[in-house]
Amino acid sequence: QVRLEESGGGLVRAGDSLKLSCAASGITLNRHAMAWSRQAPGKEREFVARISWRGGKRAWYADSVKGRFTISRDNANNTVALNINSLKPEDSAVYYCAADTHPYGLTVVPARAYWGQGTQVSVSS
Repeated sequence: QVRLEESGGGLVRAGDSLKLSCAASGITLNRHAMAWSRQAPGKEREFVARISWRGGKRAWYADSVKGRFTISRDNANNTVALNINSLKPEDSAVYYCAADTHPYGLTVVPARAYWGQGTQVSVSS
């Protein structure tokens, strides 16, 4: 059984940094494309960062987070991280990690992905 678990969220001030982590069991993350998405109250879930499987080494970021968010892998610990710098109040949301079910892919297809339960990030001004 595949399980993803996010951690690292919290209440921070604008300008602070956070590191979110996604730990997995039942799946080897470096064989799968991974993504972080977020959902704010009253808004649709949006992808903010994606990375291809380890061999592809391609990363993509939403325009709203470019230069502030970095997605990375820790293959030894089977985790994927999202480093967030210069947090803004509009970054407040529940952040989810996702793994595509198909190995060796370049992107995450939401309809077939594995999803975690999310971690709350709240940014005060």
